[in-house]
Amino acid sequence: MRPVLAFLIAMLPVATPALSEGREVLGAGRIFNNDLLGDGQDRWRTGSYTYSQVRGRTAYTGTEAFGDLIEYRFRTEIIAPTRSSRSPGDRPYVGALSFGAHTHFDMAGTQISVGADVLAIGPQTGLSGFQEGYHDLFELPAPPFTDQQLGNAFILNGAVAATRTYQLSDIVSLRPFVEGQAGAEDLVRAGADLLIGTVGQSDLMLRDVVTGQLYRATEGADIGFSYLVGADVASVFGSRYLPDEMGYAVSETRSRARAGVFWQMGEAVSFFYGATYLSEEFEGQHQGQVVGSLKLNFNF
Repeated sequence: MRPVLAFLIAMLPVATPALSEGREVLGAGRIFNNDLLGDGQDRWRTGSYTYSQVRGRTAYTGTEAFGDLIEYRFRTEIIAPTRSSRSPGDRPYVGALSFGAHTHFDMAGTQISVGADVLAIGPQTGLSGFQEGYHDLFELPAPPFTDQQLGNAFILNGAVAATRTYQLSDIVSLRPFVEGQAGAEDLVRAGADLLIGTVGQSDLMLRDVVTGQLYRATEGADIGFSYLVGADVASVFGSRYLPDEMGYAVSETRSRARAGVFWQMGEAVSFFYGATYLSEEFEGQHQGQVVGSLKLNFNF
């Protein structure tokens, strides 16, 4: 992690003046995913963390033009084979670390997101070493097959998405979306989310890469609960995490189904928990998995 993380942090002062001129911080979103918060199996899409800082010239309204609002996204992920006894063809260990910038804007009532991330994988990220040290410190079983992880590489990953919000009432909104990704994984996806409740209806919602869960980048003053349900399906054309030259075959389609609850306890305190079912991602994966997502926010 040391050289790559230092490089990505060094990019911040370089990128910030050009993209953030005349902008201020409007909010920050974060989401932590781990299958120990879901089915507890500690395998495959086992853990990830995303931090997003959003900057703009004025408070978020949903009517921004291209480039008015910039999201800086920092993300880490660990993908692992089954811990106990690696079955033939099980997926390789991957440690991934990325930094990118995305703009969110309105186009004739449709919310568009366009951006790119520089992603690093392999031992250079230091994530396998960090996980091994963490497990050793707390006397947990060692992470599986870190010595067989994918090699060092840098990948440019691009993403574009379009979301249309239908406000069915003051507390109910339906949000169908389509998106495409190219780089780390090449896919196109379509789905929808239903948000029921007072919390989050007017916030900028960002979509987690792994689970598709929506997380809040801005937080309004509404106190209470909102409930989220959603699903999507993707056509997959390739994955750098499952190299075909190593004999892996990606599942041509993937599906996700999710549910979650937002709880705004006060002006400065909020909570989110969600669970997501992820279908099989490669030939040889004998079943799907359930991943839990968590956010606890204190703004003092």
